[in-house]
Amino acid sequence: QVGQAAYSASKGGIVGMTLPIARDLAPLGIRVVTIAPGLFSTPLLAGLPEKVRNFLGQQVPFPSRLGDPSEYAHLVQALAENPMINGEVVRLDGALRMQP
Repeated sequence: QVGQAAYSASKGGIVGMTLPIARDLAPLGIRVVTIAPGLFSTPLLAGLPEKVRNFLGQQVPFPSRLGDPSEYAHLVQALAENPMINGEVVRLDGALRMQP
């Protein structure tokens, strides 16, 4: 998005560090997985007017709604239970790409 260069750079840094840190920590038996969430129904978004929340949810291609925290938790559980997932970035955003 326009005006989000610093935010984007910080996200890129996390994504870029995921695999090297996973490789560094592998000898210790530590896995590293990054979750890149989209728009979720959090207390921050709950403070917005319903009209705004609905608009944001409609920007998500599928499903066209805000994510539910239980869906995030479900992904965390699935990642923790699968020992072969390591050094990966998983997007959890319904294919959302924010407009400029």
